Amino acid sequence: MSLIRNGAKEMTCTNSKWVAVALTLVLVFTCAVSMAAAPEPPQTVAVVTRDMTPLRAAPAASAARSSVLWRGELLEVRGLRGDYALVWDHHRERGGFVLSEQLHPLQTSATDLPGLQALLAFVSQQPGDETLGLALAAAVVQALPPQDLHGPAEAVVLDAIGRQAERLGERITRGAGERSRDQTTLTAHVDIAARHGVRFLSVAAGEAVVHCYEGDAYRRLLTNRHATPEQRARAVLALTKPNCVTEPLRPAEREALDQQRDALLAQAPTDGLAPHWAARLQIRQAEVLSRLAFAAVRRGDAVAASAAARLAMDALTSAATEDLSEADRREHREAVLRTNAVRWAAVPSATTVPAGVPLAVETQADGQTCVRLHEQKNAQKTLAQRCTWGQVWAASAQRNRERNAIVLAVQPIDGWRELWVFRQTRQGWEVLVQPPAALLPGVGFAEFAGWVPGGNSMLMAREAMAEGRTIRRFEVVRLDTLTPERIAFRPDALGAFNRWADTGWKQLSLALR
Repeated sequence: MSLIRNGAKEMTCTNSKWVAVALTLVLVFTCAVSMAAAPEPPQTVAVVTRDMTPLRAAPAASAARSSVLWRGELLEVRGLRGDYALVWDHHRERGGFVLSEQLHPLQTSATDLPGLQALLAFVSQQPGDETLGLALAAAVVQALPPQDLHGPAEAVVLDAIGRQAERLGERITRGAGERSRDQTTLTAHVDIAARHGVRFLSVAAGEAVVHCYEGDAYRRLLTNRHATPEQRARAVLALTKPNCVTEPLRPAEREALDQQRDALLAQAPTDGLAPHWAARLQIRQAEVLSRLAFAAVRRGDAVAASAAARLAMDALTSAATEDLSEADRREHREAVLRTNAVRWAAVPSATTVPAGVPLAVETQADGQTCVRLHEQKNAQKTLAQRCTWGQVWAASAQRNRERNAIVLAVQPIDGWRELWVFRQTRQGWEVLVQPPAALLPGVGFAEFAGWVPGGNSMLMAREAMAEGRTIRRFEVVRLDTLTPERIAFRPDALGAFNRWADTGWKQLSLALR
């Protein structure tokens, strides 16, 4: 009996153990099913709205700071702890806590799209908020329905990205002289912009370095057929900036680059544009076409050079410059100088000396062009000679009535035209060069404007932009010394210009714009 009782007790204990195991398995299974059925809590993305936002190890102001966040950075929000948000930074692969008021949640559903678009439109106009605007632009693109891609909404976003990237590039260029704290902020913003796909090019401009937006958003914008004329104009102007072009080593490469810029400008028709936007395009076209004209004549294509020079002059003539900004006016002036420097290319016989002028233009074996003054009746007798590696505009040659002076336009480099003066002295003939300014060559021209009767003086116009300086003046110059007798900033301020200015100069020169 005792054995039976003991065996019953053992069986009872064994059964209890199995019941406990079974109950445990049921509970585990039930929990697993409930966990699989219940959805995970939504994880949202938020953008940092302030610079130097601390990422802390705990939800308290006294907690250790593990990192510093900058405006425009994106974080994953995984929960809330009072006033703090528990976040994960995928860039740094680090978690922590950030004050909720320093974050703005980004919902990218279709219902949130209007709010995101309005916020982007506001932020993209605020200087210094470029990284925040780029983050909002990315959120808008995510929220766009598939049917709106490549539509007007996408064009607005691409335009906003391009404008903010341009503005950030200008901040980088100016940042060289800023305080160290400002430079730290700027460096962080550049890094954040790179995470959003924005890249910059560094282009040497003399002793300075210009930082330019690479232009991907603008190129995408030009493929969007729903882009407005103003959006297309802004994109084209950004992609053809002259100070954002790395100067190639070979002239052929420079010409190919300008041909690409000309093709881009053709994608922005002036129809439907406000006058000042159309003027900006025409000014840029004149700058590009003047370069193409000089390149064409240098390789011997006078027809292409003439067509490009005429188009450049027409573009400047038709540009309405009344409402241009100060920066636009500076670009307009530079385009005028560059176009006027090459205006002789518009003459069909630009490389032919006019009849009655005893000059011979000869190409040497080493590539130089020599201008030889010879006797009127004996072309073999040389009176004076000067050679150049530049372009000689033979059609510009003029001789005064007294036959003691001849002038000739010579362009040594693109955008810089000098005036050669052949004059007769007691010792014979000599050739002197009158540059646009006594500065290192930039853009500008020195040109003949007329002869003063008597054979003692002539009229000259000079204008230049070089070494950060601008010069514009009209002169009455003595032929024996080539020094100015009288100078004025406007031609009508000199009586000699009112009486003796050359008719052809008044009709063709852009100095009288």
